[in-house]
Amino acid sequence: MTTATAAGYERFAAVEARGVSPLYEEWAASIADDDAVLTLIDSLPRPKRQPNLVFAAARLAGAPLARYPEFREWLLARWSAVEPIIQSRMTQTNEAGRCAVLLPLLSRIEGPVALIEAGASAGFCLYPDRYSYRYQADDGEQLVHPAAGASTVELPCTLAGTAVPERLPDVVWRAGIDLNPLDVQDFEDMAWLETLVWPEHEERRDRLRAVAKVAAEDPPHLVRGDIVEALPQLVDQAPKDATVVVFHSAVLPYLDPDHRQRFVDRVQGLDVVWISNEGEGVLPGVKDQLPRGAEGRLVLSLDGVPQAFTGPHGQSYEAL
Repeated sequence: MTTATAAGYERFAAVEARGVSPLYEEWAASIADDDAVLTLIDSLPRPKRQPNLVFAAARLAGAPLARYPEFREWLLARWSAVEPIIQSRMTQTNEAGRCAVLLPLLSRIEGPVALIEAGASAGFCLYPDRYSYRYQADDGEQLVHPAAGASTVELPCTLAGTAVPERLPDVVWRAGIDLNPLDVQDFEDMAWLETLVWPEHEERRDRLRAVAKVAAEDPPHLVRGDIVEALPQLVDQAPKDATVVVFHSAVLPYLDPDHRQRFVDRVQGLDVVWISNEGEGVLPGVKDQLPRGAEGRLVLSLDGVPQAFTGPHGQSYEAL
């Protein structure tokens, strides 16, 4: 058992799950004090020990959505069924709701836009122009729709300190990079994405299914590869008359610090607009510019300059 693993589960319970998923909060806090379960988790490679991955793999294998003692008994008895799922899968939460916090920045770009997402999963965040948005703003509720009319997907977001976007971006090309891209037309991949949605979030699960239908009508161009190595080639493939936007949300924590810095150096060396939506401490250069702590929210930045604190699932935007 390592103290680091216990501390990681304790932090997940206190910062990420508290007030968001009571069940995951209980599971994570209890595991932090459970030597037997920690020993199993510590048998995994370090990147595979994260609560989101372990919990989703257990649920996919049939774990009960029950209080910790029952979940613990099930997990200890069926670890041999859970471990292979953990080893073969990755945390690839593909939350299209994050488009609601990207839109205030994307809507400012004039002319055609080429989108490239680093860590794209199934590519659901590559369609900000195909969704409708319901913003609860300082001056009341406002809806924003695609030019063709209301979408079957509506993304809610509380917006503070900035105006509601007046239009959607003119996306003419879209592509993504992922070590293990998911196929919107593959049943097992979609089942995994649904399992990654936290237990109490039935509305997000319903939205995921609606988003999958939008993506299936025009499947995204996804490249299997490392985001540092694959990025320049995709930038070269983008239409020359379009503004290339490279963006990512809650992706960089899965890279070690050196790899993370190589990505930052790479994207800053390209002729692109760079939108980052990551945890407070992930990019030190961004964190150093913050006026205060993010309190568990993500930090949205534009070309390395922080713009807003955002809800992890795109549910809120507070301009800085």
